[in-house]
Amino acid sequence: MGKKKRKESNFLVQGSILAVASIISRVIGLLYRIPLKSIIGDIGNDYYGTAMEIYSILLLISSYSLPLAVSKLVSTRVAQGQRKNAYRIFKGALAFATVSGIAAGLVVFFGADVITTYIVRTPLSIFALKVLAPTLFVVAILGVIRGFFQGMGTMMPSAFSQLIEQIVNAVISVWTAYMLFQYGKKIGAVLGNPATYAEAYGAAGGTIGTGAGAIAALLFTLFVLLAYRPVFRKMSQRDKGKDVESYRSIFYVLVITIIPVLLSTTIYNITSLLDMGAFKQIAAFQGYKAKEYSTMWGVYVGEYKVLVNVPIAIASSVSASSVPSLSTAFAAKDIPQVKRKVAYSIRFIMVIAIPCAVGMGVLASPILQLLFHDSRKLPAHMMQIGAVSIVFYSLSTLSNGILQGINRMNVPVKNAAIALVLHIGVLAALMYGLDLNIYAVVWANTFFSFLMCILNGLAIKKYLKYRQEIPRTFVIPSICAAVMGAVVYGVYFFLMQTVKINAVATLVSIAVGACVYGVLLLLLRGLRENELKSFPMGNLIVKIAKKLHLM
Repeated sequence: MGKKKRKESNFLVQGSILAVASIISRVIGLLYRIPLKSIIGDIGNDYYGTAMEIYSILLLISSYSLPLAVSKLVSTRVAQGQRKNAYRIFKGALAFATVSGIAAGLVVFFGADVITTYIVRTPLSIFALKVLAPTLFVVAILGVIRGFFQGMGTMMPSAFSQLIEQIVNAVISVWTAYMLFQYGKKIGAVLGNPATYAEAYGAAGGTIGTGAGAIAALLFTLFVLLAYRPVFRKMSQRDKGKDVESYRSIFYVLVITIIPVLLSTTIYNITSLLDMGAFKQIAAFQGYKAKEYSTMWGVYVGEYKVLVNVPIAIASSVSASSVPSLSTAFAAKDIPQVKRKVAYSIRFIMVIAIPCAVGMGVLASPILQLLFHDSRKLPAHMMQIGAVSIVFYSLSTLSNGILQGINRMNVPVKNAAIALVLHIGVLAALMYGLDLNIYAVVWANTFFSFLMCILNGLAIKKYLKYRQEIPRTFVIPSICAAVMGAVVYGVYFFLMQTVKINAVATLVSIAVGACVYGVLLLLLRGLRENELKSFPMGNLIVKIAKKLHLM
C-alpha cells in the first residue's frame, strides 16, 4: 500500500512540475502579449491570431500527437523491461517527425496565399503564416524528445524547455514585432496603406519569436538527451530480451497510436479555426465591415483566449503526465490504481479550475484594465460569459488524456466529432438568429467544452466502471469559490472607493481571494494532507496549515 501511495504521489508530483512550468510559461506568454498588443493593435492581433490558429492545426496534424503517442509507447515498454525497444520507438518517432514536419512546413509556405485569402478571409496574415513554416519541423523534433522523457517518467526536460521556449519567444517576439512594424509603415507608405501593412508585418515579427523559442527549447532538450544517453545505454545493456521490434512494426504501431490521438486532438482543437472561418463569413454576410469583425476577432484571440488559456494549461499538463502513468497501470491490469489516479487528477484540476473561473468572471474588467489597459465592455463581457468554460475545457482536456491512457483512443474522436457538429450548429444559430456576433463564438465554445465533459465522463464511467466522487471534487471547491468571489468583489469595490487605483485594487483582491479560498478549502476538508503534499511546495503548505490549525 505504501508503495502505491508513493507511486500516486510521484504521478501527481510529475504532473505538478509540468503544470507549474506551463503556468509560468502561460504567464510569460500573457505578459509579452501586452506590449505586443500595444505595438500591433486589435487588427494586428487578428493577423497574428489567424496565423497562429492555422499553424496550430498543422502542428496538431504533423507533430502534436507524437509526444503523447511516444510517451505512451515508451512508458509501456519500460514497464515491461523492454529498454531497447523503448529506445527504438524513440528513434523511429524521430524519423517520422522529420518527414511530417518537413511536409507540414512545405504545405504552409506554399499554400499560405490560398489559406489566408479564401479559407480564413484574412489575406494580410500571409506574412505571419509564412514565417511559421520552418517552426513546424523544429517543433516536431522537439515534441518527440519531450514525449520520450515523459515516457521515461520525468517531466523535468519538458518543463524546463517550455520555460526556455517561452522566455526566448517573449523577448524576440516583442523586439521583432516592433522592428517589422516600423518597416511595414515604410512599405505601406509606398503602397498607400501604411497602417494595415505595419500591422501585418508587426504580426509576422511576433511569429518570428515563436520559431526562435522553439529552436532554443530544441537545443536544450538535445543537450539533456546527449547527457542522458550513457545512462540509457547502461539501462539498455541490462535488457536481455531477444524480442527486438523491427522499425517496420514500430512505424505501424506509431501510426495506429497516432491516428486516433491525432483525430481526437485535431477535432478537439479545430474548433478555433472553424469558428474563425464561420464567424468572419457570417459577419461579412450580415453586413459587418472587414475592420469591424477583424477588430472583434483580434480582441477574442488577443485578450480573451490568452487569459482563459492560462488555467487550462494546468489541465493540459496533468493530462500529458497522466497518459504514461495510466498506460503503465492499465498495462499491468491494476484497475484500482488506475481509478485512484483518475480521481486524483480530476480533483487536482477542479481545485484549481473552479476558483480561476469564478475569479476571472468577477474581476473580468479589472484584470483586462490591469493587463491590457482595456476598459471596453466587449472583452469584459466575453470574459464574464466564457469564464465557466475554464472548468469545462480543463475537465474535457483531462478526460481526453484519461481515455487515451486506458487505450480508448477512438472514444474522444467520436465524442469530439459529435460535439463539433453540434457546436457549429449552435454558433450559426446564435449569429443568424440572435445576431450575437463575437459573443456567439464564446457561447458556442462553452457549449462544446461542456458537451465534451459529459460525453467523456460517460465513457470513463463505462470503461472503468468508475464512479466520480462528487462532494470533495466539485461541491466543496464550488462553495469555497463562491464565497471567495463575493469577498473579492467586496474588497475590489471597497478599494476602488478608497484607494481608487485599479492595479492596487485588483492585485490585493486576487491575493485576498486566494487566501480565503485556500483557508475555506482546508477547513471544509476539500483536500487531505497526502493530496496537499503532492502539490508544488505541498510540504510547506501542510506545515503552515497545521500551525494555523487549519488541518
